[in-house]
Amino acid sequence: MARLNSGLKALINKDSDLARAYKSAGAPASRRRPAEFASLLRIIINQQVSVQAGQAIWRGLESGISALTPAAILQASVEDLRGCGLSRAKAVYAKELAGAITGGSLDLDGLKRLDDDEVLDQLTRIKGIGRWTAEIYLMFALGRPDIWPAGDLALAVAVERLLGLAERPGPKTLESIAEGWRPWRTSAAVLLWHYYNHAGPVVK
Repeated sequence: MARLNSGLKALINKDSDLARAYKSAGAPASRRRPAEFASLLRIIINQQVSVQAGQAIWRGLESGISALTPAAILQASVEDLRGCGLSRAKAVYAKELAGAITGGSLDLDGLKRLDDDEVLDQLTRIKGIGRWTAEIYLMFALGRPDIWPAGDLALAVAVERLLGLAERPGPKTLESIAEGWRPWRTSAAVLLWHYYNHAGPVVK
């Protein structure tokens, strides 16, 4: 298990279900991102779209905007951003985020010094940033080890499949299941997403 971080090692050693997921899918790749504007913007773009669609939109944005900074996004019009592939709503969200940073109401660097709940509170004040988006930023940009996005559909499907459940678990059930994976729920989620992608999505 040399490629695995300490959280994954601990989980695989103590939980037979997650050990089985690892045996089936192998080690997940690192999903760490810089704690910066572009990372948060990309998470917003990836909301409720497929991985492939998110990648295509991001490539269009990189090609259409000279530099992915708050100033550049503010300078671009909503129609400019739509021309890069963003929906109208996500173009507005991108500009809201850029405005919050340049206006000083959101201090991205300062988030590193806050606890998880405080980060969630700060980020979800921004239009277009819900709990899932904030949780993903906590996990992959801020490197917080015990985040569990219980509203994520792919996690629900992965847990349903792995545990052989009769029905897809809802957020409350997922929260309960994940209690045993503290304080490494981020690592559990990464492994389960990898397991989900390895086996292919199930749609009901």
